[in-house]
Amino acid sequence: MAQDMQSPRFISALTKNTVALVLAGGRGSRLHNLTDWNAKPAVQFGGKFRIIDFPMSNCINSGIRRIGVVTQYKAHSLIEHIQKGWGFLRGEFNEFVALLPAQQRIQEEWYRGTADAVFQNIDILRGYNPEYIVILAGDHIYKMDYGEMLAAHVRSEADMTIGCIEVSVEEATGFGVMTVDEEDRIVKFSEKPAHPTELPGQPGRSLASMGIYVFNAKFLYEQLVRDADTKSSTHDFGHDIIPYLIERYRVYAHRYERSCVGVKEGGQAYWRDVGTIDAYWEANMEMVSVVPDLDLYDKNWPIWTYQEQLPPAKFVFNDEGRRGEAIDSMVSGGVIISGARVQHSLLFSDVRVGERSNVKDSVILSGCRIGQNVKLHRVVLDNKCDIPDGMQIGFNREEDTKRFYVSKGGVTLVTPDMLGHSIHNVR
Repeated sequence: MAQDMQSPRFISALTKNTVALVLAGGRGSRLHNLTDWNAKPAVQFGGKFRIIDFPMSNCINSGIRRIGVVTQYKAHSLIEHIQKGWGFLRGEFNEFVALLPAQQRIQEEWYRGTADAVFQNIDILRGYNPEYIVILAGDHIYKMDYGEMLAAHVRSEADMTIGCIEVSVEEATGFGVMTVDEEDRIVKFSEKPAHPTELPGQPGRSLASMGIYVFNAKFLYEQLVRDADTKSSTHDFGHDIIPYLIERYRVYAHRYERSCVGVKEGGQAYWRDVGTIDAYWEANMEMVSVVPDLDLYDKNWPIWTYQEQLPPAKFVFNDEGRRGEAIDSMVSGGVIISGARVQHSLLFSDVRVGERSNVKDSVILSGCRIGQNVKLHRVVLDNKCDIPDGMQIGFNREEDTKRFYVSKGGVTLVTPDMLGHSIHNVR
């Protein structure tokens, strides 16, 4: 039996009987103005993707083809992206991506917490009749085979399994932290502790929750109903559900390194929480390194997204001081670099860079227009920014702070609203 439980056919049977729920309703307030008009999972990443494409692609590549996306905060661009980019699944084969906005189906309230977001869609989940439910955060960058986690869940006869990753004690203060026994059964859980528990034999390291959960479906329904009836609950998995279950049921940790995908020889498992401007900038900058830890070119585990029809990138002019070039950079479709220099930067789709401009160490999101003689250094430009001729950003922190947001790490975030462009037409 143990050998059968290791087979691809066994894992395939599990994934076919599974529904994944991607929780994509959060704003991501630590990204400041970058999420003024978008939920965090809808924010662009890696040149042509959005953050939510990573857990969604993990589902498809793992063989889970029944997916619900739970939305709430400013979800229009997220919903539009899902509709355009994820409509290839075929309902007649019992595969789908279902959008689940806050509809007040059961209670006349918006989603009050992560557990409540699932509870308010419990009738839809029951209608799908899955044996297992995988619950995913929609705002992290990583590659993971959920099938392997499902198999571990079944082998251990768990009621709930939590995806975990090793982090430093300093980082662990921002996560749910696990204490496990020798079989990785969770014996204690602390949500964002001031003094995280260290791993045995690994001083300075803790085991943190990735916000990835596997449940036996019927068990999850029972616990959601119980939690909904508990008046003192905040209806959150980390604060309420997990601590309650650990004391009463079989809850196991599944270590990320056992099911992560694409780890290079001698490298570490790639997982990024791009929850701050500095972390977002750093993760995008990693993509332009010679051999990044996250391989976007891996055909065995592709990251799917909406493919906008755009012409190839174009570089024009070859005069001294007026040469269109990009060095150590990623440049997406529809970009025109017109007699400008782009160095160690990442340009998303449909960007224009004007003559004699210099862009260095920057992340330029789609639709931006950069004028002539512009200088940008360590800048994140939000979608559709229009930078006027001669502007310099990233060279005088005091001046930048007056108009833009400057992070602790010295990265300057610029949005259309900061530039006085009312692209959202709210007035």
